Amino acid sequence: MNFNQTNIIITGGSSGIGKATAQLLASLGANLTIIARNQITLDQAQREIEAFKLSQNQKIFSLSADVSVREEAENAIAKAITLLGSVEILILSAGIAHPGYFQDLPLEIFEQTMAVNYWGSLYCIRAVLPTMIQQKQGKIVLISSGAGLIGIYGYTAYSPTKFALKGLAESLRAELKPWGIQVSIVYPPDTNTPQLITENKTKPPETKAITGTVKLWEPEKIAQEIIQGIQNSQFAIAPGLEMKLLNRFHSLLLPLLNQYFDRLIKNFKS
Repeated sequence: MNFNQTNIIITGGSSGIGKATAQLLASLGANLTIIARNQITLDQAQREIEAFKLSQNQKIFSLSADVSVREEAENAIAKAITLLGSVEILILSAGIAHPGYFQDLPLEIFEQTMAVNYWGSLYCIRAVLPTMIQQKQGKIVLISSGAGLIGIYGYTAYSPTKFALKGLAESLRAELKPWGIQVSIVYPPDTNTPQLITENKTKPPETKAITGTVKLWEPEKIAQEIIQGIQNSQFAIAPGLEMKLLNRFHSLLLPLLNQYFDRLIKNFKS
C-alpha cells in the first residue's frame, strides 16, 4: 500500500518501536498522531518525527493520554480522528514490562501491566472501530512480543498480557474482515529500547540468562518489519527467523525450549 497522506494513529509513539515506526511512516508521507503519557517526551518525539517528513503538507500531532484509563484512551482517539480527519491505520505500541519473581511482585504490578498492555489496546480499538466500519476499511496492528508466544521465566506479569493480545487479535481477525478491516499482530524479539533498559533494572538473573541467548534488535529494523507486514496484509508479523519459527511451530518447539531454559537456569543457579 501507499502510505502517502494515509492517516495513522500510534499509541506509545514517543519512544522505542512506536517512535521508530512513526519516523519511518513520516518518511513515507503519512499523517500521524502519536499518543503517550509524558508530554515532554511527546514534544521531543514529535520534533524528531517531523524531521523525517516527506513533505511540508504532512500533519504530525501528539496527544498526552494514559491509555489504561478508558476515558483518556477514548478521548485521545476521538481527538486524533478530529485532527487527522479520518484514520486508516491504528498501531498499538503502548506497553510496559516489569520483570521479577512471581512471589515478590506486588499485585499492583500485575494489574497495571494488564491495564496498559491489554485494556489500553482494547479501549483504543473500540474507540476507532465506528470510524473504520463507516469507512469500510482500516488496519489495526497490535504489538505483542515473543513473550506472547511462550511464557518466560521472570515475566509472569508481562507474558499473560501479551498472550491476551494474541487471543484478541485472532478473535478480531475474522470478525472485522467483512467490514474491510485487517487485523495484524506483531511479535518483536528483544529490542534496544528505553523500555528494555527499564526492564533490565528488575530482571532476575535467570531471565537475563534466557533472554541473553537471542540477538538484540534495533527498533528501526522492527519498524521496517511492521511496515512490510502491513503492506503484505500479514496477520502475524514475526521479525527474524527465531520469531517466525516460534510463531509457526511454538506448540512443537515448546517442550524443547522448556528443557533448554531449565538447563540454563539450573546451570546458572549452580
